[in-house]
Amino acid sequence: MATITVVGIGADGWDGLSLTAQLELGGAEVIIGSNRQLALLPASDALLVAWPSPMLPAVEPLLSEHRGKRVCVLASGDPMMFGIGGTLVRLLGAEALRVVSHPSSVSLACARLGWPVEDVEVVSLVGRPVESLLAQPNRRMLVLSAGAGTPGQVAELLRTRGYGPTPMTVFEELGGAGERRHDGTAAAWSAQVGGLNVVALDCRLAPGVSPMGRTPGLPDDAFDHDGQLTKREVRAVTLAALAPLPGQLLWDVGAGAGSIAIEWMRTHPSCRAVAVESRAERAEGILRNAQLLSVPGLAVVHGRAPAALADLPRPDAIFAGGGVSGDGVLAACWEALRAGGRLVANAVTLESEAVLTRWQASVGGALTRIEVSRAAPIGGFTGWKPMMPVTQWEVVKT
Repeated sequence: MATITVVGIGADGWDGLSLTAQLELGGAEVIIGSNRQLALLPASDALLVAWPSPMLPAVEPLLSEHRGKRVCVLASGDPMMFGIGGTLVRLLGAEALRVVSHPSSVSLACARLGWPVEDVEVVSLVGRPVESLLAQPNRRMLVLSAGAGTPGQVAELLRTRGYGPTPMTVFEELGGAGERRHDGTAAAWSAQVGGLNVVALDCRLAPGVSPMGRTPGLPDDAFDHDGQLTKREVRAVTLAALAPLPGQLLWDVGAGAGSIAIEWMRTHPSCRAVAVESRAERAEGILRNAQLLSVPGLAVVHGRAPAALADLPRPDAIFAGGGVSGDGVLAACWEALRAGGRLVANAVTLESEAVLTRWQASVGGALTRIEVSRAAPIGGFTGWKPMMPVTQWEVVKT
């Protein structure tokens, strides 16, 4: 039985609430929300409690303090869309909550623009770096802002990544008496807006700029590297073998430039990865690459496997590139891998190939030889220049 009611509220405040929402708030003994949300309510006998900052560590202690009382928690718009509702479900379970919804800022923005909601990608920058925004040509996006500075940061990011012509619309206080609309492009954006805003983007590339998609196999020069890089063709085959799925966690062991972990995360916003790299300068380069390629959430561990793997969260998939011939590396990876998880290891030396062959004989899986040649000048002509062959072992842990 629900013990906490979560009520969505918009910029239009009390008057915009449904009768159900008003009755829930009217019967509450404790109402918890931000200062801005609490200020939208009429006078009542309820105890009004403002969330402290930071909020997340205070959620469980604050709710425990008021256990047994009729508690309402206020949420901006739809509580289950990047809101406090999702946080409370993760902490308390869905059975502990009753959610009274409200139109989200996404629905309101799409209504103003005439955009079908199902055709729009939604990105929240609340608590996330602006670099996590992955623009794609001819895609419509709605960005939930972290504050007044977000539109300018988004415009700057789009300019630097070749999306300067992108039309931008920023809505302030959607649905409220102070609603305002600002239109422009990323290249010329200069509007000053309030803190409660939503950014709408109709992504457009500048002439001559080549887009980078989500499909694995980005150009090698998309990465800052010192040569320790899984090359484009082999990388695409490797990601296909790893078969990323939404929400899964990858270990990229001996990550080099981090290309496998980065492309894993680009396949879906919920994909997670940990890149393990023993050389400090390469670990720093992985962080730079992750920022530039829109996956700043990539976790980078500077350390040598297998010791560096000891305290990592258990993975759904593992890629072992550098260091597969090191003592205990594959054994530690195999032990940590979840049942049903995939392990893919690449070898370019005879020594590391021998290690993969022994493991394949022991636990099964498939061995594949990948050989790639690229056209290159030979004097005044053009010929095929072979790259080093790669032996790939792919196995599912049963």
